[in-house]
Amino acid sequence: MGAVTIDGLPPPDLPEVAFAGRSNVGKSSLINGLTNRKGLARASNAPGRTREVNFFVLDGRLRLVDLPGYGFARASRGEVKKFQNLGRDYLRGRVNLKRAYLLIDARHGLKEVDGEALSAFDTAAVSYQIVLTKADKLKASEVEAVTQRTLAAIAKRPAAFPRVIATSAEKGLGMAELRAEILAACEA
Repeated sequence: MGAVTIDGLPPPDLPEVAFAGRSNVGKSSLINGLTNRKGLARASNAPGRTREVNFFVLDGRLRLVDLPGYGFARASRGEVKKFQNLGRDYLRGRVNLKRAYLLIDARHGLKEVDGEALSAFDTAAVSYQIVLTKADKLKASEVEAVTQRTLAAIAKRPAAFPRVIATSAEKGLGMAELRAEILAACEA
């Protein structure tokens, strides 16, 4: 289901994990990879395609939440602000949110706009973990380097979970590890 306003969110009766990140970082593709279902979350090459908070119930036990991206989107400024504020409001007020996963494109690493997201998570006291996407596009040594830089950047952030997972939705890299992290977060 999708919600375009906070009033449209489902009741907080299941544990939830949310996926946040810049537009086109691969949030929908990652959800498809995690669930082994290609068309579950609509992925697009056009930035800003996700314009609502989308919920996917897994086996009646937990919800995966696909949040609108931040940064560039092919939409009017008013529309962009509306769906990005919806994502922020969701993160601030969801009592059953167990962890947010901030997706970062491994090819680019953390950018200034991601720093704003990290600060928002810290201020809202939302536990979050960094997931590097598109890691298959880099050599193993480059993935290790961006992982270490990312760990160093989040080391003193109060809400950051101190582990970074490198993934590739296309190749399946890191999916089993991320599934295990999600289950552990939901059971805690």
